Amino acid sequence: MNNPIPSSTPHDALATDAEDMLNPSHIHQPWSALRQFTDARIALGRAGQSLPTNAHLQFQWAHAQARDAVHIPLDVASIEQPLQALGIETLALHSAAPDRRSYLQRPDWGRKLDEASGATLQRWRAQHADGAQPDVCIVVADGLSPLAIHSNALAFIQLLLERLRNDTPTWQVAPVCVVQQGRVAVGDDIGERLAAKLVIVLIGERPGLSSPDSLGIYMTWAPRVGCTDAQRNCISNVRSAGLALKDAAYKLHGLMRQARTLQLTGVGLKDDAPSFIAE
Repeated sequence: MNNPIPSSTPHDALATDAEDMLNPSHIHQPWSALRQFTDARIALGRAGQSLPTNAHLQFQWAHAQARDAVHIPLDVASIEQPLQALGIETLALHSAAPDRRSYLQRPDWGRKLDEASGATLQRWRAQHADGAQPDVCIVVADGLSPLAIHSNALAFIQLLLERLRNDTPTWQVAPVCVVQQGRVAVGDDIGERLAAKLVIVLIGERPGLSSPDSLGIYMTWAPRVGCTDAQRNCISNVRSAGLALKDAAYKLHGLMRQARTLQLTGVGLKDDAPSFIAE
């Protein structure tokens, strides 16, 4: 389940080129050298009216990876235990979708918590009734790629919290909530129940045929049930072959500071960070 995903582009490109040379029936694409710069399926050549065998097998492999990314279960312990070892409080929650099949067929169930999770948050609020209102709540949800969570979420949270520790005024951070069968809007439900000022949702994005491990990050000020996508900011394609974790943490940190100052997110919050390169 946690095996690393083999790189597909340079070696596959060379393999297909070799296949073209060995098999005279293959019609070579003169611009195939450009494939080394992108994961996109370009210049695949053809054999008669079909794809070359190697390109066809690569497509099937990528499709299998995407299906696996959607259906593998979220390993909650692999997220909670390392965070708890660092002294970070966590809460394991579940959406109203009881299983993966229901989650895929009923998106609305993935946007709200089940009764047991609601009670968990209610108990936490009761135990911290005298505490300050959380400035931010980080939510980790499997979304459509638990693989993306396994690959990226833990390291990203550590990078982000390291940045937040240096801020003045300080950030009051709620427990990290790990949600099974969760969609983006489940963060609104959690943020409202915890009375958090800002909610950050880390979620596995819908797998493409070259990116089964892509993490999405959504940020919403004053989260509450019924918020629309226009009220969120999104950072997408966070993964080793996309936007690097440290650059995504840098970008999100800048947006969080702006959101706290302006008390808004979404279309009203413009990204004016000088670059994607971390300081």
